[in-house]
Amino acid sequence: MNVSVLCGLMLCLNSCTISYKFNGASIDYSKIHSIAIADFPNNAALVNPMLSNQLSEGIRDIYIRQTRLQVNRRGGDLELEGEITGYDLTPMAISADSYSAETKLTLTVKVRFTNNVNPEESFDKSYSAFQTFDSSRMLSDVQDELCTIMVQEIAENIYNETVAKW
Repeated sequence: MNVSVLCGLMLCLNSCTISYKFNGASIDYSKIHSIAIADFPNNAALVNPMLSNQLSEGIRDIYIRQTRLQVNRRGGDLELEGEITGYDLTPMAISADSYSAETKLTLTVKVRFTNNVNPEESFDKSYSAFQTFDSSRMLSDVQDELCTIMVQEIAENIYNETVAKW
C-alpha cells in the first residue's frame, strides 16, 4: 500500500471522534457552574422523621455523581427547592375476608426549579412515587426499604427534567 494513502487514512481516522454522554446531562458548563439544593421539609400529614434528610441528600447525591456542577445549599445558577407534601398509606387489593391484602405507600414532593441562566426552563411541579407491601407487615418493618426506592425514583425524575431534558 502506498505510504501517502496510509498516512492519509490514519490522519482521517485520528481526526474523527465520537463522544457519548452516559449520564444524560445536557448542561452548558460554560454558563452553568452550580446548583443550589435546599433542604426539603416534610409537610405531609403522616411524618417519617428521616424522610426529609433522606430525600434532600438523595437529590444532592444524583447531581454530585452525574454532573460536574458544584452543589450548594444556596445561590446557584440552578436552584431546587420544595417540600414533601404527601406520605400516604392506601389499602389496596381486598382479600376474600374483606381485609386489605396489600397497602400502597405513596410519597409526593412539590419541587420548584429555577434556572437563573435560562429562566424559561424554570418550573413548579409535583412528583410522586409509590410502593406496595403486604398488609400483614408493619409499616415500620418495610418503611426504610420502600422510602429508599421511592426517593431514588423521584430524584432521578427531577434530575431528568432539570438537566437531562428527557
